[in-house]
Amino acid sequence: MRVAAIYDIHGNLPALEAVIQDIRQAGVDQVVVGGDVVPGPMPRGTLDCLLHLDIPVRFIQGNCEIAVLAQIAGADPGTLPEQAREAVRWSARQLLPEHERLFAGWPRTLRLEIRGLGEVLFCHATPRSDSEIFTRLTSEERLVPVFAGLGAAVVVCGHTHMQFDRTIGTVRVVNAGSVGMPFGEPGAYWLLLGPGVQLRHTAYDLARAAERIRDTDYPQAGEFAARNVLHPPSEKETLELFARAELP
Repeated sequence: MRVAAIYDIHGNLPALEAVIQDIRQAGVDQVVVGGDVVPGPMPRGTLDCLLHLDIPVRFIQGNCEIAVLAQIAGADPGTLPEQAREAVRWSARQLLPEHERLFAGWPRTLRLEIRGLGEVLFCHATPRSDSEIFTRLTSEERLVPVFAGLGAAVVVCGHTHMQFDRTIGTVRVVNAGSVGMPFGEPGAYWLLLGPGVQLRHTAYDLARAAERIRDTDYPQAGEFAARNVLHPPSEKETLELFARAELP
């Protein structure tokens, strides 16, 4: 079985469409969507694209799906900055009742047996949390307790939008990167699993994607097009920022 892991799409439909083309060419048997499909500029189009894909798709919740569900329920969406709260509020208004039911039914983690890798555990941030932050630079000493005793050979995560492939204790931990909001070089990032692990990068028409995004009613459309499509923050500045917010 070959599995594509796509994380942190954030409503960037043009990026998702490009990745799906690459997934088809790779002969993938199953797609795992690792959370944070929303918020973003094209939430319904992004969900429709995934839900009508002619390849089997499994979903897990990200912290943003949980925040959107809280917003719909009239509860506090959690410790999000105001800019993110605005995006969550807008995205919640775009969704249909069936989308709410879908989000609520997605599990927090997923396990698959993949030839060549063994048992693979998919989570959004860490196996115990949908919002913990760690990067390729976080010390192994701090991470060993998080990844011990899982019974999985490989853990696939996302959340921080930067790919890496490292070993923590005896567990191989791979970050899929972000399809829709990357840090570093522009483009869309994802994983191809089985029998090995391939960190994939898909180039797409960034100018056209930015134009499509600006044409939406998304309240942060211009900034999203500029900062998440055309000129993403560098990996260096993002690593420095995340170092101040890493898990204890």
